[in-house]
Amino acid sequence: MDGVSVGVTKYIFDVDGTLTPSRGLIDPEFANWFEQFSTRNQVYLVTGSDREKTIEQVGSTVYNLAAKVYNCSGNDVYKQDTSIRSTVFELPSELRALLRNYLESSEFVLRTGNHIEERNGTVNFSIVGRNCTLGERKLYVKYDLATQERHRIATEINKQFPNITATVGGETGLDIYQKGADKSQILVDFNDSDDIHFYGDRMEPSGNDYPLAKALNFKNCFHSSNWQETWKLLQDIG
Repeated sequence: MDGVSVGVTKYIFDVDGTLTPSRGLIDPEFANWFEQFSTRNQVYLVTGSDREKTIEQVGSTVYNLAAKVYNCSGNDVYKQDTSIRSTVFELPSELRALLRNYLESSEFVLRTGNHIEERNGTVNFSIVGRNCTLGERKLYVKYDLATQERHRIATEINKQFPNITATVGGETGLDIYQKGADKSQILVDFNDSDDIHFYGDRMEPSGNDYPLAKALNFKNCFHSSNWQETWKLLQDIG
């Protein structure tokens, strides 16, 4: 990415917290608008979620209008129904034991199940569990904001396992993957002349959108706190 010549404008979007509420479904009115946006522009999706969850969140129309969808932080790539490539990541036993220790020692006592979710190329870890209700999610969000638990866990993992990266993703989880297998890896499919605009909600250094934003030198990288803000940012583009 040389950032000098400018070619086709390509729009890359995180999903969870950027196009949809965290772990929620896309707003119907916004979905209709975004479908029209996607027919007029080259749109790409990059998300920590797997393909099934992504389709559930944005709907099959939005999913299939994307030029490519990078599920699992770019480790499971699809063009509509066609699998382009997929990578494998096996969680080291030492790290699995450490994650279980975090589950046992966290002062947030509520557990809902599905705490270590293994996906193509990534693992998602959640103290409260991915089976939590909206109310239970809000309780953990409040706790995490006060304690910065996820940031602390990610920092500790990154120090102890130099070949693995842990980043904060969504509202309750951590994304864990082989070093380099983050969202920045999708740039292999783009040209230096492409005018890339990236929208995400986790561009802070511990966030899972940060590696891609950093690889783009933060040029045309737009932080969005929610889908409403994303919509507002896009409306001037049409």
